[in-house]
Amino acid sequence: MKSVHEIIAGSGEEYISGGLNEKDIPADPLELFEKWLEEAVERNPELPNAMHLSTAGADGRPSGRIVLLKAFDKRGFVFYTNLDSRKGRELKENNHAALTFFWDELFRQVRLEGRVFEVPPEESDSYFASRPRESKISALASEQSRVLKNRKDLEDRVKELENSLKGKDVQRPANWGGYYLSPSYMEFWQGRAHRLHDRIVYRRKDNSDRWDIMRLYP
Repeated sequence: MKSVHEIIAGSGEEYISGGLNEKDIPADPLELFEKWLEEAVERNPELPNAMHLSTAGADGRPSGRIVLLKAFDKRGFVFYTNLDSRKGRELKENNHAALTFFWDELFRQVRLEGRVFEVPPEESDSYFASRPRESKISALASEQSRVLKNRKDLEDRVKELENSLKGKDVQRPANWGGYYLSPSYMEFWQGRAHRLHDRIVYRRKDNSDRWDIMRLYP
């Protein structure tokens, strides 16, 4: 059996950075996140907003997938999806979830944990209206996470919708919308030499806008 180490040997580089110092970071983790995201965009503009979303239903079994961050503010971190998808069904049963960003060019990772809520319908309407027409029709055609007999059935469904909606605006379906994760925990991981990484954690104080800051062992 070949180990992963053997496969990737020589392809990586040591973690080198200036690190994270508690004296230099803002009291609000959103300020640090915005700075890191901007730097990630500068280094690699290809999907710097990709994030891993972890959910679990009532049975406690976790599932994960990559989704795209569409906005963030004091309220939380916003993404959009089919509300009847597996993640949507699990969030209805258990609205605790986690997000992870990883920017390998900067040797950085951000982890968030918190509760997830639906965004107001008017926000979902506004975002859906901004999507390309083809993406709107795809949202209508897909019964996300359900069993699909074959691809032809999906393609036929798309053609039917294209014909029936020709010359008409495509409205947001009721089972498609946005969620936001309201973080109670945000961890900033900065790779350092010899695996002596920096891990700075922000924990929200009593549902307020104030945060406790602490350092973890790598």
